[in-house]
Amino acid sequence: MQASLEMMGETEIPKMGLRTLVRRAERRHFMTMLALMAPSVIFVALLFVIPILLFLFRSVDNAEIPTLLPKTAVALDTWRDGEIPGEPVFAALASDLHALKGSPDAALLGRRLNFAVPGYRRLITRTVTSLPGTQMASAKETLAAIDKSWLDPVYWRTLKSQSGRITDFYLLSALDLQRGAGGIEKVSGEQAIFMSLYGRTLYTAFGVTALCLLIGYPVAAVMAAARPAVANWLLSLVLIPFWTSLLVRTTAWVVLLQTEGLVNKVLLQLGVISEPLKLMFNTAGVFIAMVHVLLPYMILPVYSVMKGISPVHLRAAASLGANPATVFRTVYLPLTIPGVAAGCTLVFVLSLGFYVTPALVGGPGDQMIGYFIAYFTNSAVNWGLASALGVFLLLLIGVIYLALGKLVGFDKLKVR
Repeated sequence: MQASLEMMGETEIPKMGLRTLVRRAERRHFMTMLALMAPSVIFVALLFVIPILLFLFRSVDNAEIPTLLPKTAVALDTWRDGEIPGEPVFAALASDLHALKGSPDAALLGRRLNFAVPGYRRLITRTVTSLPGTQMASAKETLAAIDKSWLDPVYWRTLKSQSGRITDFYLLSALDLQRGAGGIEKVSGEQAIFMSLYGRTLYTAFGVTALCLLIGYPVAAVMAAARPAVANWLLSLVLIPFWTSLLVRTTAWVVLLQTEGLVNKVLLQLGVISEPLKLMFNTAGVFIAMVHVLLPYMILPVYSVMKGISPVHLRAAASLGANPATVFRTVYLPLTIPGVAAGCTLVFVLSLGFYVTPALVGGPGDQMIGYFIAYFTNSAVNWGLASALGVFLLLLIGVIYLALGKLVGFDKLKVR
């Protein structure tokens, strides 16, 4: 700003006013900062924020049915649930399905409706391939002759409830709920899997976080109290796992934890156990592997806070007559709470979305939300349900973060 004043000359300053010059300089500085930040902001928005928002939108998106069955969707608006639709609704459906002949959209429509009622895909495929090419005297009789399921109100009720542009079907399914004749109701026991999945995910995340804190806190304390040379070596050992792929580390635990693996052999030779332990494809294997992977994320934040604690505070408490346990409980532990909160938040959030480690080391009953999101995305190709699970996972993380922030303070959750 001083250079700008010199260039303008002393005679122009009184005319424009110093306040105007300051505002102009601040505005120029602000625009420069925006220009410097624009590439990174655009990059993050295009490759991170927008794809996530689009993926989450799939949890309520229902473009397939109103797009592929436009006439049927309009005709069903006047149909009252509980009875078989009239000829105009059957004619609209027959016309829409006839337009799908020879198109891959028929399989897409059948797959989408099959998510709501198993068997709908077969019904759609059979009807599309069997529809006559000539004008039908009665669409109702023609469709009923192809498959009598069209006389079942359940299929029409499902078609009407799923004919809107926006749907809550996936969100309700992710909560083990569905829309029935009497409103929202719970799904049958054999189909209710997601609520227990959330509980299993929370249990695993809390357990792994507690174990990481139990192991990582003493390690961080030793590193903080060690001489600089020793602390640097210990820090290098903590950082070594970051140099190896997550898949490689998990595969290594598969080799170590199997029945004939190194862990069981060592325990047998030491006489600790009399027969090999089952450490693979169960909760124990998942906890061991996940704690190993996530332990550095606990140690580093705690160590960074411990390193900044002055020993003067501890000596002052000891000089006042406090024993080591009292010094730790009243002075040292409260000062390390910001590191503990940051480490626990980091480990907990990362463990909630774990996929590779439970899939390789755990059994069928140890899989978490991440596994099912990947399954519905890649195998079942049910992006709506995968997105709904992602929505609730995001809400779960947000609720836990807000609760922890209220408990220990949001400023202490920042990783320094």
